[in-house]
Amino acid sequence: MEVFAFEAYAILKVLWWVLLGVLLGGIGVMVGMDMGVGTILRYVGRTDSERRVALNVIGPHWDGNQVWFILGGGAIFAAWPLVYATAFSGFYIVMLLLLWSMIVRPLGFEYRGKMPSDGWRAAWDATLFISGFLPMVVFGAAIGNVLQGVPFNFDWRLRSFYTGSFIELFNPFAILCGLMSVSLAVYMGGCMLGRAAGEPVGGRARTAAMAAAVAAIVLFTIGGFWVANLSGYQLVSGPAAAAQQTPLHQEVVYVPGALLVNYVKHPILWVLPGLAYAGLILGLVALAARRPLVAWWFGVLVWAGVIGAVGASMFPFLMPSITHPSHSLTVWNSGSSLRTLGWMTGFTIVFMPIIIWYTSWAFWVMRGKVDVKQIETSDHAL
Repeated sequence: MEVFAFEAYAILKVLWWVLLGVLLGGIGVMVGMDMGVGTILRYVGRTDSERRVALNVIGPHWDGNQVWFILGGGAIFAAWPLVYATAFSGFYIVMLLLLWSMIVRPLGFEYRGKMPSDGWRAAWDATLFISGFLPMVVFGAAIGNVLQGVPFNFDWRLRSFYTGSFIELFNPFAILCGLMSVSLAVYMGGCMLGRAAGEPVGGRARTAAMAAAVAAIVLFTIGGFWVANLSGYQLVSGPAAAAQQTPLHQEVVYVPGALLVNYVKHPILWVLPGLAYAGLILGLVALAARRPLVAWWFGVLVWAGVIGAVGASMFPFLMPSITHPSHSLTVWNSGSSLRTLGWMTGFTIVFMPIIIWYTSWAFWVMRGKVDVKQIETSDHAL
């Protein structure tokens, strides 16, 4: 029985590493889609009525899509508490910046139409742009920083100390990753508008999505070569994978080319970045054929490939420490207890299908197109 529990604990840790990737991908797909619409709002909408079309396409869904953001944060808190505590204390200012930008998002939706003034509405359009662009930059930059390593270390009581600065978090590689995240958000948002918005908004959105796909291909390629030349982390020794442990019980070294070691050992992993390229190229083809819904699903494939490629590069690391590599947080040393992970798995089996079902149902029920005429004659439109 003890042997079974020991093995089950290791399996649950890996399972929740996979589920964390799924939740991050869900944030990119669902939350990123809405953020992308906010980012290109002033481009796809040349008049106030056209901008209202774009807002009403995502209006019924954007707040429900935030569930993925909450799930992601909740999963890190419950499954990886040491990662949550270390990241949220080290990235405190960035997290506040992210929260402030997202706080004004619902205000933009609710207050934009309260006055007919062009200046009033333009000001709220600006908040919708900021609350769309900035969170996706932060999302991508966070992934870029984790790939490089975060400046933190622990004392003997496992108190974490962040040794970097706010400016360091927006280093060149992190900015590249942030722009990649924004480009994918614009792609998803453009596909959404291309499917659900009438002309001319839908046509402009498809153009924006195609431009974003080309940008993402370029940025992903540059990022790939950059990662190949980055130094990474290698776990030299430590307790068994399923053993109760802390970051103080291991030895980690910082070595060149470590981010590609897993790909060398397991060549099948090259399928993951291949999925990203395939999704972007096929998405471009679908958009050129005026099939934005198909292109949207290819965008899901892209996010799966990108998040999967990052995870495969880093495994088993979740948050490596550039200050003291042996204090790095891994899948093995930063997870919750066996009982906690077991209960969380049970709840996930029950509630994840429900979330997917009601989200799909909401999009199916409100699947029609939104055009300028509908907006101008409706008393309930945003």
